[in-house]
Amino acid sequence: MQHPQVDVRFDHTIIAARDKHESARFFTEIFGLPDEPREAGFFVEVRLTDGRVLDFAAPPIDFPGQHYAFLVNDDTFDGIMERLRARGVTYWADPQMRRPGEINTNHGGRGVYFDDPAGHHLEALTARYEGYPSLT
Repeated sequence: MQHPQVDVRFDHTIIAARDKHESARFFTEIFGLPDEPREAGFFVEVRLTDGRVLDFAAPPIDFPGQHYAFLVNDDTFDGIMERLRARGVTYWADPQMRRPGEINTNHGGRGVYFDDPAGHHLEALTARYEGYPSLT
């Protein structure tokens, strides 16, 4: 029996934020995205360069921070690091936050962890885990 070709692609996710405007602006500025966040109904929408969407929303209850990792090229990584340092945002080389002020060189690339204003743990990396190809 032949199975139809499966085609599953990530389209969008909703990210809980204490202040959806502040979190959307922070993300857009730190990652150096060209388009400003925009109102989209209940959400503040941020479009990534591949067309995928992050919808920031302010929930009515508290929430635990989530982890979001983004594969970026070397130039984008350099820009992220410049903006983190310029804003005085604390960053770490590891998800356990044991190596503050450092980046890692795991998986043949560079990586950094930092928190957004809502307490989400963001990661920017230039090489994917387990030897997957990078964007460079």
